[in-house]
Amino acid sequence: MLKRTAMLLAIGLALLAPGRLNAGPALVFEANSGLVLYAEDPDHQWHPASVTKMMTAYLTFEAIKAGKLKLDDKIICSANANAQVPTKLGLPVGAKISVRLALQVLIVKSANDVAVMLSEAVGGTEAAFVSRMNTTATRLGMTRTHFANPHGLPNASQVTTARDLARLARRLIKDFPEYAYLFSQQHVKVGRRRLGTYNGLLKTFAGADGLKTGFICDAGYNVVASATRNGTRIVAVVLGARTGAARRVRAASLLEHGFKTYDWKRALFSTVSIDTLDRDLQLRPAVSLRKKVCRGNVSRSKSRSKKRRRKAKNRKRSKSGAARRKVANLKRSKASARRTKPRTFKASDE
Repeated sequence: MLKRTAMLLAIGLALLAPGRLNAGPALVFEANSGLVLYAEDPDHQWHPASVTKMMTAYLTFEAIKAGKLKLDDKIICSANANAQVPTKLGLPVGAKISVRLALQVLIVKSANDVAVMLSEAVGGTEAAFVSRMNTTATRLGMTRTHFANPHGLPNASQVTTARDLARLARRLIKDFPEYAYLFSQQHVKVGRRRLGTYNGLLKTFAGADGLKTGFICDAGYNVVASATRNGTRIVAVVLGARTGAARRVRAASLLEHGFKTYDWKRALFSTVSIDTLDRDLQLRPAVSLRKKVCRGNVSRSKSRSKKRRRKAKNRKRSKSGAARRKVANLKRSKASARRTKPRTFKASDE
């Protein structure tokens, strides 16, 4: 009888679990208790991409709390910050913005130059800040995470796991609730510019309120997404989606799954938390998705460029030919007019 019940329960869980659809690691949990509602390869290392900026924000919040920094303080764009590749705010060397605005641009627009600006303001140097990131990761129990920069741009040694990102997300939510509004903003204004978020769930998923997206070719499309309904906050970590749309669909599916199963899983599996979930003892290092995620995009981009160049060349030829034909027709018309004698029209010509 017990075996039959266990088998039915296992079948039920399998039916309730969202399909993987060629996806990477994932983990879904309830933010307050840490109760795990769904997990796939939670300890498989992965490149975090711009989800890294959650840690950059966490350390900035800590510095503000410790009185070392204020929201209205101005931070400067160094040559190092200015040299970062997009996505970026694009400030010139020497320009200044407030810490408040920097945090908004960091989280909403995922600006890499602003991540470096904050890292230098908090740590003195980017290298010192990165060292602090790793110390803090150890303190938070992120045992399979290593940071090499504050923004998440490609670096082979920058790795994390779905479980470690879940730990970081939970601490962000619990330790700094006063900054929750930053993660739910859909846009931020910088001068005359209106910069929009990459987190499409904030516009399409009921109750969505965070947290951070990330993308590089090696990682695919990542997101740590959260939503709150009737006082319950569910968080979904999704790594390695093949497209932005696939990331959004999978995160929405996992969040919905979390809300639908939370009550009965809380009753049956209340002890399975982020910390107590069975750990994969075999360390599986991060793999690159570059060929799967970006190779096709590059090929299509090259193909589109060739087509645009071909069309431009044809238009140029067409215009040149049309101009030559127009001149020739005009010459023929004038010559014909000189040769043609006036006509006398009859009634039948009418």
